[in-house]
Amino acid sequence: MRSSVGQWACAALANVASVRRNSAGDPDVHSPLTGAWRQVMALRESPFSNGCAAGLHALGWALILPCFWFLNRLLAVCKPTTLERARRAEQECYLHPLKVFFGAILFFILFLLTAPLAFLGFLLWAPLQAARRPFSYHQEAVPATEGEALGGWEQQGGGGKVTFGFATANLCLLPEGLARFNNLSNTQCRAAAIGKLIAYGVSRPRIRIFVDSPSSCGTLSPSSSLLPPTTPSSYGSTDTQDQPPPADGPEEPGGPARTRAGDTTIEMPGDDTESPAPPPSAANFNQNSHQHRRKGHRHPPRALGSLGSADDVPWEVSPLFPAGVDMVCLEEVFDKRAAQKLTQALGPLFGHVLYDVGVYACQAPGCCSGFKFFNSGLFLASRYPVLEAQYHCFPNSKGEDALAAKGLLAVKVLIGQNQGQNVVGYFNCTHLHAPEGEGAVRCEQLNMVTKWIAEFQAQTRRSDEMVVFDVLCGDFNFDNCSPDDVLEQKHSVFEDYRDPCRAGPGKEKLWVIGTLLEQPTLYDDDVRTPENLQKTLEREELRKRYISPPVRLAGCPLDYPEPGQPWVGRRIDYILYRESTLDKQCHTEVEDFTFVTQLAGLTDHIPVGLRLSVTLDLDGANP
Repeated sequence: MRSSVGQWACAALANVASVRRNSAGDPDVHSPLTGAWRQVMALRESPFSNGCAAGLHALGWALILPCFWFLNRLLAVCKPTTLERARRAEQECYLHPLKVFFGAILFFILFLLTAPLAFLGFLLWAPLQAARRPFSYHQEAVPATEGEALGGWEQQGGGGKVTFGFATANLCLLPEGLARFNNLSNTQCRAAAIGKLIAYGVSRPRIRIFVDSPSSCGTLSPSSSLLPPTTPSSYGSTDTQDQPPPADGPEEPGGPARTRAGDTTIEMPGDDTESPAPPPSAANFNQNSHQHRRKGHRHPPRALGSLGSADDVPWEVSPLFPAGVDMVCLEEVFDKRAAQKLTQALGPLFGHVLYDVGVYACQAPGCCSGFKFFNSGLFLASRYPVLEAQYHCFPNSKGEDALAAKGLLAVKVLIGQNQGQNVVGYFNCTHLHAPEGEGAVRCEQLNMVTKWIAEFQAQTRRSDEMVVFDVLCGDFNFDNCSPDDVLEQKHSVFEDYRDPCRAGPGKEKLWVIGTLLEQPTLYDDDVRTPENLQKTLEREELRKRYISPPVRLAGCPLDYPEPGQPWVGRRIDYILYRESTLDKQCHTEVEDFTFVTQLAGLTDHIPVGLRLSVTLDLDGANP
């Protein structure tokens, strides 16, 4: 459903929003896009159609916030993390029980005192949810990147190869009291640190190394020898250094492949054992204060992993987010203040951010199940202007998942122009039902996801546009190795979209690594820093200790892995892509797939990245 300004209230009731506006701020749903960047239409930033509704909403939330904060602190003081327990054991703090006892009493009393004020705020806040568009939009001018994106295609003569980078990560940015049930704390500090780490990782130069040798294995990845030296600090959610990420250079058109101006190509002779000089120093927010890197010690660069067969995917385990990522999807960004911190960190780099995605309170019957205390937790950052955005809430949520408005966020972005045609891409992100043993619920949600994506693309696609990518990503909450997830593994979504890590239903490729970490061991030395987690994931015997194992069927023993197969663990974070909806002259290949360890100690998931190479074949262009 697409809506103009006057239809936003109805769109919110239906849990769907898709709005386009021109640069002057006037609604323009049907007019085609022009080629100039300054005339590109953008979403309205405020989720409300007028300032009065936005002000009343802010007032209602301000009345609720003190009561909410005291309840949050009440839970936090009673639920320590394993890291806090370990530190107390080292310090032999005998006063902690008294601190918990009196702290709990204090916060409970303050909670009761502020409850009447919160009730008044709720009476003001809840009805306004019917008039709220289900996301907020933030945009900043990033002229170097965006201007290049719009002009690069024409300068290539409409042909050549273009690459697009995508990343997804579950951050578990719940309110402090709830995050501790996942063995994570300091939500606000974690959000600030995560934003800076992602910004630094994706904005660094994309270094490509070629080995000049008869036995050359091709392109090498930027490994630990190419990483900046780390500054020792304490646990990632504290003692962060406020260092802005380096700016991402513009992309240079021309030639068979399009790369960013900041990219660096290094040629290495086959007998040269020296590693290239590292880039400038940057803070490592996750480094343990008791671990120091030896000065001057470097490892030789590692090749991207490959089994050598024709259909295999180059892959690596990287302590940094892939360089040059164009779109990032984050899940479980439930806390509003944490979402604002991520927006502040990623907005100047990406330029276009959708946050606070989802609905609250009660919605129209059949749209959502029950009262929604939390939004969907979805967060999207894009280097490309967002032309259309649409959100759907799952109506079949159950149990604790029904408290959050989990669903699908689908967007259409403007990439640039190719011979007068607007070049666009579709990017979809979701977070499915979480509890184990409820595969039927997730299968039903996957059915909704495929249906909603098809409807969104049918409504927004124009005949004079060229679609160059169609990506679906997020936390699916099922894996491809657990007997308990066999229903989801056979879902038709994997016939429509391609999974680079999947060999077939219930069978992963040999190089695949699980993405769900065991929560009780998040702060063990083997997984507490990006470098240590990288080494752990590369060794199968260590992975078994820290990656969540497959889920067995109730009453059945688990026989895993099969003889001769590696131990993978639960991979529940996916990036899928498809070609069937692209323009006929576009051909897609996977350039590389990355398991990212940069957020070690900050979340219980391993982020993943995918780089797609899109070849524009003018000979196969539509007449």
